[in-house]
Amino acid sequence: MFKAELRKKYMQKRKALSSDEAFLLSEKISENFLRYFKPNEAEKVHIFIPISGKKEIDTKVLINYFLKHKIRVFVPKVVTDQLIHIEIFADTVFETNNWGISEPVSNEDSGETDFDYVITPLLYCDHKGNRVGYGKGFYDGFFERISKEVKKIGVNYFNPDENIDDVWENDIPLDYLVTPTDVLSFFTNGFE
Repeated sequence: MFKAELRKKYMQKRKALSSDEAFLLSEKISENFLRYFKPNEAEKVHIFIPISGKKEIDTKVLINYFLKHKIRVFVPKVVTDQLIHIEIFADTVFETNNWGISEPVSNEDSGETDFDYVITPLLYCDHKGNRVGYGKGFYDGFFERISKEVKKIGVNYFNPDENIDDVWENDIPLDYLVTPTDVLSFFTNGFE
């Protein structure tokens, strides 16, 4: 299927989830992430803050876990059409932007590119780690600028079941996908 079709299909599937279902599935995704990756103190995690109106994976459980265990947390923020990366702390002040995303008030870019993990929002991911987002291209540009050693991890309610037919040359695939039931690795030209 083409990205536009997959985007529409998976936005509808996500929309069909009740708030309780979305929360419970998000908790299972968080548990699978922590069980599989076991992040350590002082490691650096880049993670998105969910748009609740779009029923994105609730990452607050993970963010709270990271902060409690002294794992450094960075979140994205769009400033004049550029994605910057702000380190957050328990006392960071947030505001809601025009897209309904809670983000730090600060515009101070950390300049960090050497993360241990980048937890990535998406609508769909296929068996090869190719992903469908909202079509803005922010994460492809971000992936080009970070260390090649960073683990790029998508989180999704749904497992892959169809291929993306219009993968572009500049698309950068994920290394892993975490769902409520699985952690899939894409290092072997497909999932394990």
